[in-house]
Amino acid sequence: MSRGSIQIYTNIAHDYLVKLKVLVMETLEAIKTRRSIRKFKKEPISRDMVKELLEAAMFAPSAGNEQPWQFIVLDDRKILDIVPNICSTAAMCRQATTAVLVCGDAGLEKYPEFWVQDCSAAVENLLLAAHAMGLGAVWAGIYPLKDRVEGFRKLFSLSDDITPFALVPLGYSDQETNPQKRYKEERVHYNGW
Repeated sequence: MSRGSIQIYTNIAHDYLVKLKVLVMETLEAIKTRRSIRKFKKEPISRDMVKELLEAAMFAPSAGNEQPWQFIVLDDRKILDIVPNICSTAAMCRQATTAVLVCGDAGLEKYPEFWVQDCSAAVENLLLAAHAMGLGAVWAGIYPLKDRVEGFRKLFSLSDDITPFALVPLGYSDQETNPQKRYKEERVHYNGW
């Protein structure tokens, strides 16, 4: 191999490492700067953006790659206004132009009861994707609160094998956020408690 070829490969490797570092930094920055957004502008989110968000959610890891989730997209104003009657912590739906109801689907499970972890990962991907796309979002818990689960089951005529898990109201943020430090050394334990 000639000296020129070695230099070309060295340059390619360097460029790759620089790009990799940038990607890692962007990912960590997104994780550290994401905040729960509860105030939204009236500007609607396009269906293409919603599709991108859902695709990101579906890239979440799941037990045995079972992907036991279903998503209900809410963009009807009447439905969004009803949601806070079922889930009081989702009052921001009255401002949001879109929300995503993430549900566990027992019919898709290979490993019973792991759907909770799987859907949690999907929700986190959805939140991070929203942040990366310049949107605000917040995780409103539904499961395991029976009144909320049953309220959404009734609203959407869901069968017993579909469990409403979390609601993610989305929109363009209308609130300021400040950087925070959240790392707490006292909560880290190595090799035991």
